[in-house]
Amino acid sequence: MENFYIVMLVLTALVLFAAFSSLLAFRFGAPLLLLFLLIGLAAGVDGFGIDFSNNSAAYMLGSVALAIILFDSGYRTNIQSFKLAAVPAITLATFGVLVTAGLFGLVASWVLGFSLLEGMLLGSIVASTDAAAVFFLLRIGGISIRDRVRSTLEVESGTNDPMAIFLTIALVGALSAQENGSTLGFGLLRLFVEQMGMGVALGLIGGALIVFVIKRLNVDRGLAPIIVLALSMLVFSYTGAVGGSGFLAVYVAGIYAGNRKIPGGVTIARFQDGMTWLAQIIMFLVLGLLATPSQFPQIMIPAVALAVFLVFIARPLAVWLCLLPFDYTQQETGFIAWVGLRGAVSILLAILPIIGGLENGQIYFNIAFIVVMISLVIQGWTIKPVAKKLGLIVPPRIGAIDKLELDLPGAAHHELLAYRVVADSPVLRGERIPRWAMPSLVIRDGKSMRYQYAGRLKENDKVYLFIAPGYSRLIDRLFASKLPVDANDTEFFGTFVISPSRSAAELDIAYGPDILTEIDKTRTIGELIELKLGGKPDYADRVRLGRIILIVRDLDESGHIASVGISMEPVAPATRWPIFLNIRELAHLLRDFLRKYRVRRQTFWQSKKRS
Repeated sequence: MENFYIVMLVLTALVLFAAFSSLLAFRFGAPLLLLFLLIGLAAGVDGFGIDFSNNSAAYMLGSVALAIILFDSGYRTNIQSFKLAAVPAITLATFGVLVTAGLFGLVASWVLGFSLLEGMLLGSIVASTDAAAVFFLLRIGGISIRDRVRSTLEVESGTNDPMAIFLTIALVGALSAQENGSTLGFGLLRLFVEQMGMGVALGLIGGALIVFVIKRLNVDRGLAPIIVLALSMLVFSYTGAVGGSGFLAVYVAGIYAGNRKIPGGVTIARFQDGMTWLAQIIMFLVLGLLATPSQFPQIMIPAVALAVFLVFIARPLAVWLCLLPFDYTQQETGFIAWVGLRGAVSILLAILPIIGGLENGQIYFNIAFIVVMISLVIQGWTIKPVAKKLGLIVPPRIGAIDKLELDLPGAAHHELLAYRVVADSPVLRGERIPRWAMPSLVIRDGKSMRYQYAGRLKENDKVYLFIAPGYSRLIDRLFASKLPVDANDTEFFGTFVISPSRSAAELDIAYGPDILTEIDKTRTIGELIELKLGGKPDYADRVRLGRIILIVRDLDESGHIASVGISMEPVAPATRWPIFLNIRELAHLLRDFLRKYRVRRQTFWQSKKRS
């Protein structure tokens, strides 16, 4: 019995130490997930001496943790953002994973002396980006970038795990049976379609089931998050049991449930946030404990070489090929290529060759572990500086604001919001709160009073308001502090401002000719931008028309475009090298080259005739 308490004491101490270490990571900008991994390494067999070598238990525990992370990732993904980036992101999650695995596998088989099939297995293990690492660095790391780019990275990281898991399991099975590459044929393709198809279908059914149960059952608010979590794990386990991709199913279920209005939504989101943190800590600690650093020097040089190849060649090339048909700028494609962090998923998949009894099982694990460490160090530590260097940081619309969303049982048509009055906010400068916002309560110096009797609001007051869903943006502005003027705003949003209600034909007259079709000329500028974006516009979205770029400068409280900026020249390329260009830019480059070639040829023949 004493051993049980000792084990619990050690595990609790590790979790607490990892949680408190986040303060250090936030202070110095260190990749927090790398810190969790290092704590696990320090506590392991070559550190403090905790001997943990149960690969099966580690894989099962890591799979459950990953399912929790993926459900929360889907739950927090806005459906509009998903639609905005679904096609390019899913292309990256499928074709991109295949290209990355293939390129890495070819080089790995040459560097390590593996067979091609063994190299492809190692490539499949490290081919997917890590959802936990990407979501953490983008959402918590304070990096504000265009919604399309952010959504592409988040959707890709949430959907590429099933592809990598499928390839890894298939290749482990092929190597275990001592079969050659010819087994990866129609049967494997059919199995892939079945797994992904069942994953999507059962994920949608599971998401609908979660929404149905939460809406129909009158349960205690504290039980609702537990029921949601249990149902999500039911979706994950049932889909896996019947031969589908449980990871894809739980992610899809999260997207469906997260985009429906359900009772206790705020409470569920907070609970999911805590569970996701716990899952990340446990997964990285366990995988760190499983590693044996004393074995790393034997394969350090080839592992580092492979990691560098993955970061600087395989991932960028795969991203560029996948995004060629889409209108991403050179900066955006380069940034997406850079944010290809490997994490716990790759280490988790590296356990499978050991469980499968492959001859080089431990080598797969050790190389994958080193690749992940290098990826987190190089990419995780430089994401924000790279985004700044590429000019992708979006200037904020409003200053500091302290807002809290509260659940309001039984009132589906109103939300209860609490704002803290911050310095320089419009409400302190005399602007009134609209009556439709229904302010009800003010807390000042620890005392509560009705809004009508509070008088003029003061700094640090907390104000509670009832508003209709979807109308919080206007209230946000009232309680936001004044932003300092930034020269980058003009650079980012263009020199000129134009009304979205003006006719798009004026653009063709001013900046043409023939940058618009006859049908486009009949639309307003706002309608044209929404049509080109293919969905609901978002702050800082960009649309290229010929040699000009239209930028969404602001949205009204209804989500419609309120102001449009015009940049006279296209965004300057990140480099003069012809890399990360899309098809349209490559076509322009080829056209310019052919024009110059014809001019030179004509000049040559003219000079020949004169002579």
